[in-house]
Amino acid sequence: MPFAAHSGGIPVTPVLAGVIAVLLVATAGVVALGGLTRWWSILGAGVRGALQLLIVSSVIAAIVNSVALVVAFLALMFVIATRTAGRRITPDRTWWWAGVPIAVGVGPVVAILVGSGAVPLRGLVLVPLVGQLIGGALTATALAGRRLLEELHQRRGEVEAALSLGLSDSRSRLEIAQPVAGNALVPALDQTRTVGTVTLPGAFVGMLLGGASPVDAGIVQLFVLIGLLAVEAVAIVVTLHVVAGGRLTGPDPAHRRSTGVAPHARVLAAMRAVRRGRPS
Repeated sequence: MPFAAHSGGIPVTPVLAGVIAVLLVATAGVVALGGLTRWWSILGAGVRGALQLLIVSSVIAAIVNSVALVVAFLALMFVIATRTAGRRITPDRTWWWAGVPIAVGVGPVVAILVGSGAVPLRGLVLVPLVGQLIGGALTATALAGRRLLEELHQRRGEVEAALSLGLSDSRSRLEIAQPVAGNALVPALDQTRTVGTVTLPGAFVGMLLGGASPVDAGIVQLFVLIGLLAVEAVAIVVTLHVVAGGRLTGPDPAHRRSTGVAPHARVLAAMRAVRRGRPS
């Protein structure tokens, strides 16, 4: 006999646990055979995910009736998201700037939703909703930040050329990086465009399994998707300007703010050094 109750039509039984374990091991095997990455990282990710979900489930059950504790938990989620996105973008000490796009993207959307009364100020509603928005901002920030720094590295000669023409550091980087920033929004756009035809996202499926009508589930899912689009669009724009401003940087000097020497002065100094036969 199953030792756990059914959850919206899916029986939580030892069989389900066994299937999850088999899928995880099979995934690790495919990764190992394909030479994609270290197979044990897949197992580690699965075990870590299971433990984290167990802990989070227990924490949410304990804090849902306290607004202060819910806010503290969401703040912890934000800190973890900032570190995760920042470390995905850069190994240096500027990683904490990744928190700016996440905060600027998520904050206003949550304020509008709660302030308008569209979302009740309840823990069971706020934690999953804000968690999804933070997760979307994390992904968009990490994708945009990595792509922008790669573009500046690959086209650092063009950045220097723009500097030599008299453009400021931030303007030079912005001219080069801006055309590729929108690529980070592609996953969210694809998810929104294909919802219901190719994919059935988690909020929709979860509400159906929980007994909601398909229409209600669809409305809530659309609400989540549009919210994610808004959050990610803002996060990407802010990431672009944080990177262009030289605040979120990588190892390449093209990512950093100038030391205060005007662009034309740097060019003239380099030309004089060449004439003298020594490096600047």
